[in-house]
Amino acid sequence: MAPRILLARHGQTEWSLSGKHTGRTDVPLLEEGRRGAKLLGERLHRAPLEGLPGVEVRTSPLSRARETCELAGFGERARTWDALMEWDYGAYEGMTPDEIHAVRPGWLIWRDGVPRGESLADVTARADEVVAWAREADRDVLVFAHGHILRSIGARWLGLPLDFAARIRLNPTSLSVLGWAYGEPALESWNDLGHLAG
Repeated sequence: MAPRILLARHGQTEWSLSGKHTGRTDVPLLEEGRRGAKLLGERLHRAPLEGLPGVEVRTSPLSRARETCELAGFGERARTWDALMEWDYGAYEGMTPDEIHAVRPGWLIWRDGVPRGESLADVTARADEVVAWAREADRDVLVFAHGHILRSIGARWLGLPLDFAARIRLNPTSLSVLGWAYGEPALESWNDLGHLAG
């Protein structure tokens, strides 16, 4: 079977709860986020995934992703990778969409980017690097990272431009699977939160 990439978004933080753009600021998980990470781990360790034996695991170096990975039970198997860091939001770091729209009406990150931050081309290049690594693997891979970079990876897995990511919402502690359908890259599942029901 062709390799798949499993995407785990980090658990809830104070900033993700309030809608603040959290790029490189190292905001810790809330208790709700830690609980969600443990529930995600339980899901990944029971049937049909059974702990994903042999899977290669990578995580963003930011603590909210690393802690999610550890609480899910994959910390000892994971390697940190800068390609999985969240978008550098530059001047918009820590701002909510409403605050940004107040100074820049009609703004959309996927089209307009951010001032003094990471460009659309740079984010695309990082997402492409992750996609290439996953496709070259001889087994499934699992990554723990952040909302915008994981949405970017989803768009690029499908061979679509980065702005497609605006159309694929991704909640904290969600699990998504990028796979194949009839030989073509496909969304196998997306933004699955079933494990949070307990």
